[in-house]
Amino acid sequence: MIKQIIAIILFSILVTIGMPYAQQGLQYLISAHDWISDILTQVFSGGQAGNIIRNMIALLAIPVFIGLVPTIIYWIAKRSWFPYFMDIVWVILLIEASALAILYKAAVATT
Repeated sequence: MIKQIIAIILFSILVTIGMPYAQQGLQYLISAHDWISDILTQVFSGGQAGNIIRNMIALLAIPVFIGLVPTIIYWIAKRSWFPYFMDIVWVILLIEASALAILYKAAVATT
C-alpha cells in the first residue's frame, strides 16, 4: 500500500513537471489522428456509415502502429512475440480516446 502511494505521488510530480511535453505529445497524437482521418476521407463515402468506419480506423491505426514499434524491436532482438503489445495498444487507445473526447466536448461547448 505504501509503495503504491509513493508511486502515485512520484507519478503526479513527473506529470506536473512534464506537463508541457505531455501537452505537445497529445497534440501530435491528435494531429496524426486528423491526418489519417483526412486521408481516409478519400476512401470512404461521406455518409454516416462512412464517417463511423473512417473514424474507427483512424482511432485504431495509431495505437496499433505505436505498439508495433517496440514489438518489432523486441522481435529483432529476441525472435519472439513482445508480451506487452496489447497493453501498449490499450494505453495509447485510452489516451487518444480521452484527448479526442476532450476536444469534442470543447468544440461542442463553443458552438
